[in-house]
Amino acid sequence: MLKGLDKWKVLNSKEVRAIAEAVRQQWGCSLDLDCGFLEGKDGDIFLISRDVENLDLERLRIDSLGLYFGQLRNGELRLSIEGSQIVGKTSTRNVVELDDSEFKLWLQGEDVEKTLNGCSGYAIIKHNNDFIGCGKCKEGKILNFVPKARRVSLH
Repeated sequence: MLKGLDKWKVLNSKEVRAIAEAVRQQWGCSLDLDCGFLEGKDGDIFLISRDVENLDLERLRIDSLGLYFGQLRNGELRLSIEGSQIVGKTSTRNVVELDDSEFKLWLQGEDVEKTLNGCSGYAIIKHNNDFIGCGKCKEGKILNFVPKARRVSLH
């Protein structure tokens, strides 16, 4: 483990393959990223430049590191907004497109009732050409995981 990274676990190739396999199974695409993967104590997955090995992390106070990609639990990956933007470009399944009114609800943190057309588990949410996050398809609706700090208040 890199010195100064005691809050994070550097994922080995087997653990990275499990993430890539989850992406393949859930969204039908490959995960070809030239970066390192870190796991936080709470199970969050972060992407980080391999150049971090060149830094003297002992001398830095680090609270956050890398780009938050998502969480892997029980073999299912829930992507962050940024993770959905990375994976969404090449996804071939489990992508749900929202219309303008559904998009406004989503931005406010609301679950969206939607005909899911075969989507199951976690789906990438799209509006026009933008990938805007990941939601859980369940019983005719998409459960919203947008953090409160990233929600938009529309009046």
